[in-house]
Amino acid sequence: MYIPKSTIKRILKEAGATRISNEAMQIFQRDMNRMAFGIAQRAVVLARHAKRKTIGASDVKLAIAR
Repeated sequence: MYIPKSTIKRILKEAGATRISNEAMQIFQRDMNRMAFGIAQRAVVLARHAKRKTIGASDVKLAIAR
C-alpha cells in the first residue's frame, strides 16, 4: 500500500469521523491508493508526451482534471 493506514485514519478523523471500522479504513485506503496511482500514471504520460523527465505541477493538475 502506498498511503499508510495512519494517514487514512487521520483524514477520516479530520473529516469528522469519531469511530472508523477496520473494513471502512481498508476500503478507503484501497480506493485512495488506486486514485493516487492513476493520477501519477496520467501525470507521467503527460510529462513524457511533452518530452520531459520531470513531472511538473501542471502535469499533476491536468491528470487530476481528467
